[in-house]
Amino acid sequence: MKITLLSAGLALAMTAPAAAQEVPAPMPLQVQQQDAGNAYLPANTELRLRMNQDVTTRGNSWNEGDTFNLTVSHDVMLGDYVVIPEGSRAVGRITWLTSRGMFGKSGKMDIELEYAEVAGRQIALEGTYRQEGEGNTLATVGGVIVAGVFGGFITGRSAVIPAGRELVATTQSNVELAIPASAIRRAPVGMAEIAPRAGASAAAGPSAPLND
Repeated sequence: MKITLLSAGLALAMTAPAAAQEVPAPMPLQVQQQDAGNAYLPANTELRLRMNQDVTTRGNSWNEGDTFNLTVSHDVMLGDYVVIPEGSRAVGRITWLTSRGMFGKSGKMDIELEYAEVAGRQIALEGTYRQEGEGNTLATVGGVIVAGVFGGFITGRSAVIPAGRELVATTQSNVELAIPASAIRRAPVGMAEIAPRAGASAAAGPSAPLND
């Protein structure tokens, strides 16, 4: 009986290390974190530009191919960063021009918004407009009028885009920034609660009296 128990004890002792030497559970793989690279201001980001000077078909002061200056009128932001500051210089070009004609025909011209300058770098823009008379400055795509910026046409006059008129351009392509993509906070900080309409509390009736 003692021999049997001893043999059983030895068997357990011999199998215990074998059990302990079983293949351990696999450890999680160490995945190398990849750098997301630099952030980009996306293509088609809108810029609002203000004319610095009158551009007109009147007289011989302007010709096809002439450039004119504009100013960025609002900061262009990406997350918390200002990419194109308010006050940055922008440049447009006259691509077609015809003076005021006979029989009440107004002068006309087409312009393109070409680029904005930031820290010596030119950021290519897209934006084409047609001016007819002293009225509308009309956005065009492929020469087709798509939208008006100001009131109705005034025919029989020279075309004038006055100083101070605001036009909209968009960035032509992605603009790489010197900050990592991870630095751009894309999630909203929080949601602002909408205030109730004026008089809403009164309309809801008097509040219940407070208990002493």
